[in-house]
Amino acid sequence: MKMKKIFATAILAFMILAVPSLANPADKASDYDKTIKKIRKELVTLPFYSVFDNLSFKFEDGTVTLYGQVARPSLKGDAKRVVQKVAGVEEVVNKIEVLPLSNFDDRIRLATFRAIYRQPGLDRLALQVVPPIHIIVKNGNVTLEGVVPTKGDATRAFIAANGVFGVFSVTNNLRIDKD
Repeated sequence: MKMKKIFATAILAFMILAVPSLANPADKASDYDKTIKKIRKELVTLPFYSVFDNLSFKFEDGTVTLYGQVARPSLKGDAKRVVQKVAGVEEVVNKIEVLPLSNFDDRIRLATFRAIYRQPGLDRLALQVVPPIHIIVKNGNVTLEGVVPTKGDATRAFIAANGVFGVFSVTNNLRIDKD
């Protein structure tokens, strides 16, 4: 009789300890997806995040690694600060590059923005809060980042950026929206 109680207690203790670890994998995936969405939302809603910045991240085992380039030095710290507050984030590794402060690059940023978003068909994209084509300028070299609806939009943006006076090179990293 005493042995049955010990055995039953052992099984009950095992079930209490094991059941949480056997939780539905869909719940873990759902928590992961929620954390990803929250991190993305926090980054794109930063007050000074603009079309001249490019932020991306990787989330693994509670660690967020931030990547990209920013034109404002304060944005690097702001990005880390808001991501640290997200539930499920234990550590933040900040690999965001601060672009050199340069009047020459600032003129190219503005001229490239105008050249791209004045294009017929691309002008509709400029109406978004943060337009989808991000213009990264470093020492006269332009990189286009983001997601556009069509291959034609990516090509038009690339051609427009190439036509800006003072641009040394243009790298087109635009991706096509698969929706």
